[in-house]
Amino acid sequence: EEAVFLRKKITLLRAFSLLIGSMVGSGIFISPKGVLKNSGSVGFSLVVWFACGLLSMFGALSYAELGTRITKSGGHYVYILETLGPLPSFLFLWAEFFAIRPANSAVVSLAFGRYMLEPFFAPCTAPLPAVKLVSLLGYYMVLTLNSWSVTWSARLQTALSIVKLSALALIIVPGMMLLFQGHTENFQSAFDRQLLVLDKLPLAFYAGMFAYSGWFQASFVREELVRPERNIPLAVIVSVIMVIVGYMLTNVSYYTVLGMQDVLASPAVAVSFVQRAFKSLISVVPVLVALSCFGTMNGGIFTFSRTLFVASREGQWPPLFSMIHIRRHTPLPAVMLMFPLVTAMVCIGDIYHLMNFFSFSRWLFIGLATLGLIVHRQRHPEVHSPFKVPLFVPVSFTVICLFTVAMSFYSDPVNISIGCTVVLSGFPVYYLIIHRQMSSRCHSPFYYLTHKLQLLLEVVQQEIKTY
Repeated sequence: EEAVFLRKKITLLRAFSLLIGSMVGSGIFISPKGVLKNSGSVGFSLVVWFACGLLSMFGALSYAELGTRITKSGGHYVYILETLGPLPSFLFLWAEFFAIRPANSAVVSLAFGRYMLEPFFAPCTAPLPAVKLVSLLGYYMVLTLNSWSVTWSARLQTALSIVKLSALALIIVPGMMLLFQGHTENFQSAFDRQLLVLDKLPLAFYAGMFAYSGWFQASFVREELVRPERNIPLAVIVSVIMVIVGYMLTNVSYYTVLGMQDVLASPAVAVSFVQRAFKSLISVVPVLVALSCFGTMNGGIFTFSRTLFVASREGQWPPLFSMIHIRRHTPLPAVMLMFPLVTAMVCIGDIYHLMNFFSFSRWLFIGLATLGLIVHRQRHPEVHSPFKVPLFVPVSFTVICLFTVAMSFYSDPVNISIGCTVVLSGFPVYYLIIHRQMSSRCHSPFYYLTHKLQLLLEVVQQEIKTY
């Protein structure tokens, strides 16, 4: 009886919670080991963490301007589509669906499962099959919630953002107390160059940028944001600054209590930290960390479903995925599409290999999106943007992203080659199916199947456009 479309339900507080909830998740509890391993020393790892934070701020500011220039949801996809054209945007969509997003979701899900089970098996390591089972159960719970209600997904994200900040505080406070008491022995020879290998630094940056990733999430739900011209820049700037400060203090606390060798040897750094520094909370912190990962899963599903929704609306994805449930007002088909691939990657994947596998494609296309901002400025100087950053910000971010992507071929040629192959495999699909279909404006060959699924899922096309 009422129009079916995605409502504007993302307020400034919810946008802030979405960003905090997406950034502060599994990364700060997984990535310290990856950053330290590939940077070679405590001092260089802290430099990498700060550099990743600064780079994330540059990227977030660039995306904030894109979000005020381009009024559609969809994040990376729609920015590349509007600035560089349909082919690179489809290649991003292809890589995002088959590599980037399922691998990212699998990494976060596995971290959720490991930390959730740690208190029950300590001091032993939780069995891998049990970790994977709990990981999948957590992912399916979030999937169900996002299918059921946009409002409840947003409320959960707000609540879990508070949990995430509490988890960081429980790590930062005891670490800082020990540091102020004079426990600085783990920072002796902090910049030892013996283990520094320059061609491994891109992998250290990938691990660090994975922990910060999430600063772009507000751009995925632009059409559902209240007052996006004001709220996107404000939410981005405040949240990224908070996360940079929190991550630097967290890593200093890790090194104060554990030291370099203990961090490298730990399968769950936060748990090892609590075992050493705060034994009374041995069963509390892992649960808080698991809930942090749960929030990151929620934010990831919430935003990626909007990418598929917009891509389908633009004619580059099957039309079923631009449909909305008639009562729930959620993009149900787009939400449900990811679970087979995520299930497969959780069952067969390893956290650190998955991280390198998807990072190549992700940062390649994020670099292309900020390159698109530079192109859009040159092509459309008449476009008024209520938020504008100095040109050196997107230029610096683009150059660093593309340089890191190029260097990673030397660091991890196997996983990077697989990621590159996934991207390139989208070329024949685009020219044989997407380009031909868009040129001829013909119906999808799966029209009959789409119609049946539409009836089964009770979904319809959006009736009005809100951008």
